[in-house]
Amino acid sequence: MISPETYGVSFSLKQCRAFGLDQSETLNWLLSKGWRRFRLMSYWDEHEKRPGQYDFRALDAQVERIARAGGKITLCLGARQPRWPENHWPDWAWAASKRERTAALLRYIETVVNRYKPQSCIVSYQLENEALLKRFGRRPEVDRRRLSAEFALVRQLDPSRPIIMSTSNSWGVPLRRPRPDIVGFSYYHVVWNKRAGRYTAAGQAAWLHRLRAGAIRFLWRRPSFIHELQCEPWAPRAIWEVSRAEQDKSMGPRQISRNLRLARQTELKPIDIWGAEWWYWRAAHGDSSIWEAVQSSLQE
Repeated sequence: MISPETYGVSFSLKQCRAFGLDQSETLNWLLSKGWRRFRLMSYWDEHEKRPGQYDFRALDAQVERIARAGGKITLCLGARQPRWPENHWPDWAWAASKRERTAALLRYIETVVNRYKPQSCIVSYQLENEALLKRFGRRPEVDRRRLSAEFALVRQLDPSRPIIMSTSNSWGVPLRRPRPDIVGFSYYHVVWNKRAGRYTAAGQAAWLHRLRAGAIRFLWRRPSFIHELQCEPWAPRAIWEVSRAEQDKSMGPRQISRNLRLARQTELKPIDIWGAEWWYWRAAHGDSSIWEAVQSSLQE
């Protein structure tokens, strides 16, 4: 088993669908490889496609399967959650007025928390992934007042579990409220720079994240961890649209080993890794080198 106190993975129904993967098979594969810490998404546009009509069967199945395996879950809440298009508004909510949209979002968050808080495998919530990031994804709508209302609602509904919030960039230290219980950092290394038309290094040194974590401990008395370590390509187009050779330009076995080594040098735990659906997709298409690189690097 891979220690859930040290490593975890994000798992997305939408990413499985984009790769043409069955979500149950993908999740079972990850569990079979020893993963026991998961970040799951409660995508609003998946589970409330019409106002007041909920369908949580897919998320229920993920939670139940992980619980049976003795795993732990961080459950993402809100409109902004991991994976494209980043902001997962149902069309009906986006067509409403902002006031109506806010009220509907709060009702949805309340529904999700009340549904899953009886599950002991849920150990924390992540509220609004990179909540204040304005220039990435479709339908961005940054609203700090609404974010504070969401935070207060989750705290009221379930005061027993910590609330995670991730920083909205890779450099700064959050200063304003709401003040989460745990702060998450994204950690990327090689990405496609659209403006430059080439791959560039993100330039994130391990010492920088140690320094940021220290500042947050000093200012807020709050811990930090890596909630999203890049272990999948960031290519000019979607991963499934480019060749293996192109994928490997930003994320091959050697880069995976380097990324995990640098993540450990931050001295932050746990490290939640980004790219699990891609590892399985490559393995399902006859190339196990990516998973083998991940597995080998976890043992270093």
